[in-house]
Amino acid sequence: MMPRRSKIQIITQILEICLQSSAGKTKIVYQTCMNFDSIVPYLSLMTRKGLLEIVSGRRQRYKITPKGKMALEKLRAIKKQITEEMY
Repeated sequence: MMPRRSKIQIITQILEICLQSSAGKTKIVYQTCMNFDSIVPYLSLMTRKGLLEIVSGRRQRYKITPKGKMALEKLRAIKKQITEEMY
């Protein structure tokens, strides 16, 4: 059984998905291996905090903001620092 992911790991994964291009909720759900009910609070939080923005169109999509890119860079640096010290 896989260990549970932390909220920070899930947020990092969502930012990674939205970094490539704007992503719909379905893409985010499938790539994070979560369900629609559990992903909504993360998307709401990240939108409120300015890490993601909603792109209007035929379907609602999420795009990473400059603030989200900065946060992702910091999260990657922390992960790198931790994994380097572990091995």
